[in-house]
Amino acid sequence: MLQYQNNRSYDYSSLESEYRTEYDIIISMIDKNSSVIDLGCGNGSLLQMLVEQKNISACGIELSESGVKACIKKGLKVDAGRIDAPLNFPDNSFDYAICNATIQMVMYPEVLLSEMKRIAKYQIISFPNFAYFKNRFELLFGGRMPEHMLFGFKWYDTGHIHQLSIKDFNQLTTIIDGLSIVERRYLLSKNPLKNFFISKFPNMFDQLPVFLLRKL
Repeated sequence: MLQYQNNRSYDYSSLESEYRTEYDIIISMIDKNSSVIDLGCGNGSLLQMLVEQKNISACGIELSESGVKACIKKGLKVDAGRIDAPLNFPDNSFDYAICNATIQMVMYPEVLLSEMKRIAKYQIISFPNFAYFKNRFELLFGGRMPEHMLFGFKWYDTGHIHQLSIKDFNQLTTIIDGLSIVERRYLLSKNPLKNFFISKFPNMFDQLPVFLLRKL
């Protein structure tokens, strides 16, 4: 019998705290004592680390009820709602707007990025790079939807509805007027050769890029 498990339900009831490698990169991009909003903040683990390490003024928006509850338990200010729709914040409300590994899961990524630009001076965005070489091989030789970046899920039960590559994201930033890419960072490994290929050919070898953008 088919067991209905999917990552569209955004259920954090069994994962109220976590650590992910890209958190350190994102934290390093943010100045101390800044104002930060995390869009799609999940269980609030990144926001909590930012409060503790950078003394930021923090808030977040999260779609799932379990995620909001996990954030509240941490003492964070988080509202429930969508992030790919007009946000109830005035222009330039924050120094930084973060969207970590979530832009590929929303219905309107272009609206999300536009709203991030509107409400914050800087935008930090990460996402699984669908052009990663293992995905290319899986599609080329297997002829099926690659599963490497779906984290154990299938094409039909994943919340990743808008898969994108680094080149796709670069193009999107040109469509949104008034945005500039400040830097792109990647997850370092212990293998210098792997780091070399990531730096030279990011669209093929960078698994989860982290972009820092700035409003012009």
